[in-house]
Amino acid sequence: MGFIFSKSMNENMKNQQEFMLMNARLQLERQLMMQNEMRERQMAMQVAWSREFLKYFGTFFGIAAISLTAGAIKRKKPAFLFPIIPLGFVLTYQYDLGYGTLLQRMKGEAENILEKEKNKLQLPKGMITFESLEKARREQSKFFIDK
Repeated sequence: MGFIFSKSMNENMKNQQEFMLMNARLQLERQLMMQNEMRERQMAMQVAWSREFLKYFGTFFGIAAISLTAGAIKRKKPAFLFPIIPLGFVLTYQYDLGYGTLLQRMKGEAENILEKEKNKLQLPKGMITFESLEKARREQSKFFIDK
């Protein structure tokens, strides 16, 4: 009779472990989906910000380019045109970020680094461990009593 009871308990424990494993997996999947959703929203905000900045900077660049060109022609000094070059680089970068392929190129380069240059991503002194955190906490704690 005890054998039947223990067999039933073992089966219930096994079912409960399977349920807990499935529940943990579901929770992890939800966390991963939420993190990805937050990442996508942040990237969308960055692209939207870049597009909005491009509108204002494009207007500034246009006015500056016209004014500098007019000043260079009026005063016969081509040196007035030099500020257009760095301003043009900023304008091009913002356009590429907002409407071009900069994000795809950055993603490709990041994937390349992850695959071929993993050593550049390692932390100094390696991964943080529970033991190293606990050691640091003990050193900084004024109230810790070591038994």
